[in-house]
Order: sequence, then C-alpha cells, then structure tokens
Amino acid sequence: MITINIVKAKNIAHVMRRGLRSEAFRPLDVKVTIPNESAQAEIDRAAIRANDSELQVLIDSCTDISELKSIMPTAP
Repeated sequence: MITINIVKAKNIAHVMRRGLRSEAFRPLDVKVTIPNESAQAEIDRAAIRANDSELQVLIDSCTDISELKSIMPTAP
C-alpha cells in the first residue's frame, strides 16, 4: 500500500503555490516601473498576495491528500 506523507505533500504544495505566485507577479513587475501603470499594478499585486495568503491557509489546514489536490490551482 502506498502512503503519502501529508507534511511533505503540503511542503510541495507550498513550493508550487510560490511558483504560481511568481508567475502571476512577473508581468506586473514591469508595470510597477511605469508611472502611469504603477498604481494599478500595485493594486493587482495586492490582490495576488491576498489570494496567495488564502491558499496558504487552506494548504496548512488540509488533513488528507484528496483535500490538498482539490484546492490546488492548475498552472496557466
């Protein structure tokens, strides 16, 4: 029988979460340097941070692998 270590699975999920967050930030990193677009870019970055914080809490609260799989977003 195969068993999955939930602690290690959560760590992997956090690495994936951070990678997806970095990808979402990438187009905004340039816009932050453009004066006309910087304010909106910061608002968008704050929204990404808020969503990421929610996902972080959800990952930490998972008790089994099926729950963890169900909350993880897929890469674009």
